[in-house]
Parts: sequence; C-alpha cells; structure tokens
Amino acid sequence: MMSGIGGKNTKPALLVFSYLLKQGIYFQKHYSKVLGCPDVAVPSKKLAVFIDGDFWHAKGYPKCLKRLRPFWKNKLTSNYLRDKRSRRILARSGWKIVRVWESDLKLDPEKYLAQCKAHLKGDA
Repeated sequence: MMSGIGGKNTKPALLVFSYLLKQGIYFQKHYSKVLGCPDVAVPSKKLAVFIDGDFWHAKGYPKCLKRLRPFWKNKLTSNYLRDKRSRRILARSGWKIVRVWESDLKLDPEKYLAQCKAHLKGDA
C-alpha cells in the first residue's frame, strides 16, 4: 500500500509551485541533473529547494523513530542519511539549499512561502 505513495507533485510541492509561478519566479521542477533531485531548482543561481514530508524524511530524527517497527526505522534512517549526504555534496558543489517541511507549510503557509520566494530571489 505504501508503495503507491508518489514522491513528486505532492500537495505541499504543488502549493509551492503554484505560489512561485504566481510570483513570476522562473524555476525547474524535479531537477534531476543534480544529486537529490530538488523539487525546485534555479540552476543558473545554484539554488535548490527540497519540499519534504515530515514522515518520509524523518523530521525530528532520531526521536521520530521511537515507536516504529524495525522495517520503518531502517527505511526512514536510510532516507535521512541519504538526504543528509545529498545536501552535503550539493553544498560542497556551491549550491544553496532551502528545505521546506510539509508541517511548516500547514502551520503558516504565507510565512514559509515568502521565505522560499526570498531565497529564490536572493533576498534572504
């Protein structure tokens, strides 16, 4: 059942895409030419935005794993470590990385969308 959950064009990602398009910000979706395939990228400025779900990307790691079964602990730990490695390699390559969490967008969408816009425009 869980394998049917897609990683692209999630509700939080679609919210960010829609907002950025309305703001007139040029970007590329799901930029696969760099490690980690950022959800939003401006390659000319070496800017990458990752829009991450709290569960799948282990927000609050390692506390978030306490009550999970071993399979899920291993899965989420590997996701967390892969994300960390990808972002470290991108940063060393000169990319600026912004991470937007699903729960933050639910909590205060205007605030986090404005922060995302500021980073992409170079105002942050």
